[in-house]
Amino acid sequence: MTRPDPTGFGISLSAGRERLRAWLILGRIPGVGPRAVGALIDCFEDPTRILAAKRAELQAAGLRSAQVDAILHPLEAVADADADLAWAEAEGAHILARDDPRYPPLLAQLSAPPIRLFVRGDPEVLKDPMLAIVGSRNPTAAGRDTTRELARHLAACGLTIASGLALGIDGSAHAGALEGGRTVAVLGTGPDRIYPAVHRDLAQSIAANGALVTEYPPGSAPIGRNFPRRNRIISGLSLGTLVTEAALKSGSLITARYAIEQGREVFAIPGSIHNPLARGCHALIRDGAKLVESAADILEELGPLLGSLAVEATEKTGNGTRNLDGLDAEYLLLLENLGHDPVAPDDLIRRTGLPAQSIASMLLLLELEGYVSSSPGGRYCRRA
Repeated sequence: MTRPDPTGFGISLSAGRERLRAWLILGRIPGVGPRAVGALIDCFEDPTRILAAKRAELQAAGLRSAQVDAILHPLEAVADADADLAWAEAEGAHILARDDPRYPPLLAQLSAPPIRLFVRGDPEVLKDPMLAIVGSRNPTAAGRDTTRELARHLAACGLTIASGLALGIDGSAHAGALEGGRTVAVLGTGPDRIYPAVHRDLAQSIAANGALVTEYPPGSAPIGRNFPRRNRIISGLSLGTLVTEAALKSGSLITARYAIEQGREVFAIPGSIHNPLARGCHALIRDGAKLVESAADILEELGPLLGSLAVEATEKTGNGTRNLDGLDAEYLLLLENLGHDPVAPDDLIRRTGLPAQSIASMLLLLELEGYVSSSPGGRYCRRA
């Protein structure tokens, strides 16, 4: 059985394959990045014509001498491109070049979109209206819970959630989205590498109910510089980016800056003034990001951009209160003195007058029942 034309143009398999192969060779040539390839396409229109061009033609297109030499002698890139094509023969594996009809339209609007995307899962999901959700790799329990619930609700409303598969907020965003709808994970590795490894099962679920996408070819390792760069794809796929918890120096703020540069919406959830992971969000809000207290705030802002997408913007998420019926007076007293900012047990002893041993056992029970969350440093805070 032959696979369909990889470009989707309805032309012959060999012609379509050669065109895709040309894109892959260009993507593998060192020193020739997305911006240079975009300039070459403006000149030559077809990737196969670029590879067949003479030195003078490439120089006339504005390339540096080293770039011209690399295109004229692409032997290693050719072998690597053939390996990429072999990877795409696997079930559920796809390569989308810039001229592929399945290439995500919002990403194509960027000044230098990726030359090609490697996708595991359903490539059509990349055309969905998306919201990026990003944040700290070491969030508070409340931050994880808030992110998961918002992602679940927004996915159920029809937004596909995009994030980066990292530990912390990213993982919570993907998990919540899978409970309500679909999600896309943008990788900082090749499509055959899952990082962190602990998210291997989560990645499989995403591929089955959305897509894993990366600009890095098969075999690419999790190199540090890849991850800030992949953030431009997370924001570029999305109508807007939501930051739920982030320190002032955070990769999440890089994603937000990309979103601003790309003309996309930026949202941020405020937090306690005592929480260092709220400071990045507060900085974004001061700079003009929309303050978010519920999913409705996002749906209201994105409404004009969603077209006919059916969303219920009036339902509030995360603002309800847990029923306190059945708790005795001492537990109610403890909750009243706990608040939503992290508090040390010693402070609770002083505020309530309850014995230390009682406070410890009560906090454990309240945490198991979902009334409170533990925070770094042995502190506790009340959950919404």
